[in-house]
Amino acid sequence: MKGRSVRNILRESLRMAIDAIRQNKLRSILTLLGISIGVFSVIGVMTAIRTLESSVNSGLNVFAANTFVIQKWPEIEFGDHGKRKYRNRKNITIDQYKKLKERAKLPLLVSAADGTSVRNVQYRNKEVKNSVELFGGDDGTIRFYNTFLAEGRNFVPDDIRYSRNVCVLGMDVVDRLFPFEDPLSKKIQINGLDYIVIGITERQGEAFGQSKDNFIAIPISSFLEKFSNRWSSLRIHVESTSQETYDKTRDEVIGLLRSIRKVPPELDNDFEIVSNTEMIEQFSSFTNGVKIFALAVSVIALVVAGIGIMNIMLVSVTERIKEIGIRKAIGATKQDILTQFLMEAVFLSEFGGIAGIILGVAGGNIVAVVFNIPAVIPIDWAFIGLFVCSAIGIGFGIYPAWRAAQLDPIESLRFE
Repeated sequence: MKGRSVRNILRESLRMAIDAIRQNKLRSILTLLGISIGVFSVIGVMTAIRTLESSVNSGLNVFAANTFVIQKWPEIEFGDHGKRKYRNRKNITIDQYKKLKERAKLPLLVSAADGTSVRNVQYRNKEVKNSVELFGGDDGTIRFYNTFLAEGRNFVPDDIRYSRNVCVLGMDVVDRLFPFEDPLSKKIQINGLDYIVIGITERQGEAFGQSKDNFIAIPISSFLEKFSNRWSSLRIHVESTSQETYDKTRDEVIGLLRSIRKVPPELDNDFEIVSNTEMIEQFSSFTNGVKIFALAVSVIALVVAGIGIMNIMLVSVTERIKEIGIRKAIGATKQDILTQFLMEAVFLSEFGGIAGIILGVAGGNIVAVVFNIPAVIPIDWAFIGLFVCSAIGIGFGIYPAWRAAQLDPIESLRFE
């Protein structure tokens, strides 16, 4: 019986709260807007970050397992504070790569690559109109980019030794130049130079809205002769024999390269070590900073919205003093009045919160549309948002509700 009475009180309080909100539509909408903006800001940012994080493992997982890359520049850099430091480093040369490959004992594979972009790629009367990634490599380079040959052959030592004009094509280039014929043994032109197609790779798809198949690979020696410049710096790819030997392999390679590049013991490495794990960690550290900033802004917005709710509820109590007196005169208790006004504050907060969550999820998933990655609905943050809205409704609505409950019925009935 008692439980049923409580349900009746809550049902009646909710009905009266909705009626009061309907009678003051503009005021209620402005209050809802404040809550919605606060919730939208945090849910929108968290959804966008969650969307990026959901694809970051595949998007940044560009290298094969148990591998790392040595290069002059960081793979991911936020800000411009280190550009001069990296620019002043010595380039990584082919001679340094050869010495490292000769001296290193632990790696399973040591490979080299360098790259640029080109536009003039032709086969007979067909032309690739957009830019194409052109990189020079050796027999291990394709393996490092997590792809495999679909047809044809890989580079062999003689291709590198004699700088042969041969190439391996990504599937985007195959689709544009050879839509109806076998590309193997055909001759294409890159910046007016003839290259014979010896292989094509498997289709990889997209990452962050960019195709991973829009490339042409040629021997590293041929690339350095025809496409390099004084700013060119090699990327050295290293693969360990297993996960267990990864750290030892990395330490050996760093020590050897420091010796080859004559880095003094007291100075830091003058090259970067890049791996899938490090790129993901670096990206995560950036997103964590964005999350903290978004939370700080959202807390401020929600506190302001909460103050708005308190202000609206105090005005509502003042306007309805006579109504409160009548309800008390016909038997309403302090608990009934408290529940009615508290329910109104919570309803405003929750309704605004739901609107903010819907808009936040939709706005955050714009990132998914832009980068062509799967959309994400952060269920956990949606529940957190609803909980926070409930806390705001109760926290900022309790005083106006308590004030309404404490009104004297006789004085309330006399109020004009």
